[in-house]
Amino acid sequence: MAMSEEHKAALAQGRRESRMIKGYLEVLRSRRPGRPITRESLQRKLGNLDNKIAVEEDALRKVELIQQRIETEQALSAVSESPDVAALEAGFIEAAKSYSERKGISYSAWRQIGVPADVLRKAGVPRTRRT
Repeated sequence: MAMSEEHKAALAQGRRESRMIKGYLEVLRSRRPGRPITRESLQRKLGNLDNKIAVEEDALRKVELIQQRIETEQALSAVSESPDVAALEAGFIEAAKSYSERKGISYSAWRQIGVPADVLRKAGVPRTRRT
C-alpha cells in the first residue's frame, strides 16, 4: 500500500525537526562551562603571547610560551570551524514545541539535558506537559 502525500510530508517534517533538535543538543553538549571562548579573546591572547615571547630571556620559559602560542592557534582554528550556534538555536526554537508534543518530551527533560529556560520559552514549550 502506497503512502499518502500527507504521510510522506509528516515523515519529512519529523526528520527535519529531528535534525534541528539533534544539532542544537550536540552543540550544547560540546560546550564547556564558564566564560565562552571567542575568536577575539584568542586573538588578544596570541598578541600577548607574541609580546612575551619577544622579550623573554629565559630559554625554558620561552619554549613554554611558544607551546602556549601553538595551543592558542589550534584553539583559534577550532573556533573558526565551529558551527553557527545562533542558527542551530533558531532551528531548535522552530522545531521544539512540535517535536516535544509529538514525542511527549517535557520541559523538565529539556532542562535536564541543558537547554536554557529562555530558549524553551522562545520555542513555546510549556513548563508543564499537558495531557
